[in-house]
Amino acid sequence: MLRQFFDYYRPHMGLFWLDFGCAVLSGLLELAFPLAVAGFIDHLLPQGDWGLTVLASAGLVGVYIVNALLMVVVIYWGHMLGINIETEMRARAFAHLTRLSWGWFDRAETGKLVARVTRDLEEIGEVAHHGPEDLFIAIMTFAGAFALMLWLHPPLAFMTLVVVPLMAWLLGVYGGRMTRNWQAIYARVGAFNVRLEESIGGIRVVQAFTNEAHERARFAEDNARYRATKLDAYRIMATVSALQYMGMRSVQVVVMVAGAAFVFGGSLSTGDYVAFLLLVGVFFRPLEKIAAVVETYPRGIAGFQRYQKLLAQSPDIADAPGAQDAPALSGRIRFEDVQFTYDGARGVLRGVTLEVAPGETVALVGPSGAGKSTLMALVPRFYDPTGGEIRIDGVALTDMTLASLRRQVGLVSQDVFLFGGTLRENIAYGKLDAGEDEILEAVRNARLDTLVSELPQGLDTMVGERGVMLSGGQRQRVAIARVFLRNPPILLLDEATSALDRATEREVQAALARLAVGRTTLIIAHRLETIRHADRIVVLDTGRIVEIGNHDTLVSNQQAYVALLG
Repeated sequence: MLRQFFDYYRPHMGLFWLDFGCAVLSGLLELAFPLAVAGFIDHLLPQGDWGLTVLASAGLVGVYIVNALLMVVVIYWGHMLGINIETEMRARAFAHLTRLSWGWFDRAETGKLVARVTRDLEEIGEVAHHGPEDLFIAIMTFAGAFALMLWLHPPLAFMTLVVVPLMAWLLGVYGGRMTRNWQAIYARVGAFNVRLEESIGGIRVVQAFTNEAHERARFAEDNARYRATKLDAYRIMATVSALQYMGMRSVQVVVMVAGAAFVFGGSLSTGDYVAFLLLVGVFFRPLEKIAAVVETYPRGIAGFQRYQKLLAQSPDIADAPGAQDAPALSGRIRFEDVQFTYDGARGVLRGVTLEVAPGETVALVGPSGAGKSTLMALVPRFYDPTGGEIRIDGVALTDMTLASLRRQVGLVSQDVFLFGGTLRENIAYGKLDAGEDEILEAVRNARLDTLVSELPQGLDTMVGERGVMLSGGQRQRVAIARVFLRNPPILLLDEATSALDRATEREVQAALARLAVGRTTLIIAHRLETIRHADRIVVLDTGRIVEIGNHDTLVSNQQAYVALLG
């Protein structure tokens, strides 16, 4: 884990050495101060030379100025190092999330994912800055201070050293507990975010059913659990801090009394005595820094472990070795004995065989759970079949790269997702480099031109989060405009009008009919009268095709299709 962590330093080694070098130099200057005080007391004061005293003081002020500048470098550029690493990790985590498959997101909770790429990485950034630097400087300062104390007075130096085993014991006992506790805190934060996101995202449902008190109670439970877990961490931290403080201050008192005895006995000068007491403070400072590590490092370690766990998630759907970019597709789709299950137990599709000709419109109908949406989701490889094969223009889907396949498949579903930007940005999402003329053409084809002319800022009007400023029919037509821009040879319409009123549905259907011209189209429709025009209608039940034909043929058969018509 440490090797993987330090790999993130490689692009920033210049910044690392600048920060590290300045921190080391600053630590060395701190060690020099007690010796300067000893010289001041033992040599300058007895001479009574004001000129030399002022000159030495000015030199000491110069050292302080240099140290202050070094501290600026350590604090600013050191944190820049941590932020650079944090930013790179966040970018890598987000890029990895965008590659994961629908199946993974079906099981994931968004609130926990948000915590992993925000709070977790902030803690890692702090450790990235303070980690190697604090540890090395603590060891260096500790060793340097002890060497100087040993040089000034060996017996007192060994008296001071007695606190080290206590600190080592504290780190050994409580360090592991702190790591486990912060892992639990991160888990609580994730649950906390999930509850918050669900409650805010579903606020209309909450208020519609007057369940505000219920949501407050659920939130209070998560909030209380988070509070209890965090208090456990601070209880451990308080115990460590109290034991560390008492141990170090007790040793300090013993050294002060014993040092006074050595001064009275004549084996230690007054200047060396004062210098030794100052060095004791310098000696304890790394121990206090290491104690602070007990608080900071476990958070970073827990965050990095969760970050690694996220990156270790491999996409269920990925380009196969040797996959090639798909050529321009004509849209001939063949399902060959396709089987699919979500959990390995319940079969959703059971041996579906179907061929769709280029430019043909095929409607998929059947009761809820028949496998219609699943069959459609297999075409752009949002999922892979667990058995059988799907080919387009004779080429297996797994032999095409995902990007080249999905660029040639357009999807309009019932649940339209709009981003919280402008109308223009949401339409142009279908083709990010689209020009103004192309966007306006897509607007006309999707029958959005009347809406655009009525909006105060036209295409530059903000649509609100998830498009809340638009009606359901308007959002559907934005989705259609996106697909017009993409201009794919294959079109998937998954109950694109089922949530609309009849008048709005007719408008959207007209736009969809225009969109489907010349494309291979698969349609799932809630209202069967909307798919009468389909070239063929495929009736699915319990994952199998039970009937195929056009509307008139199926009606005359008086079988499954007629049962659906009611």
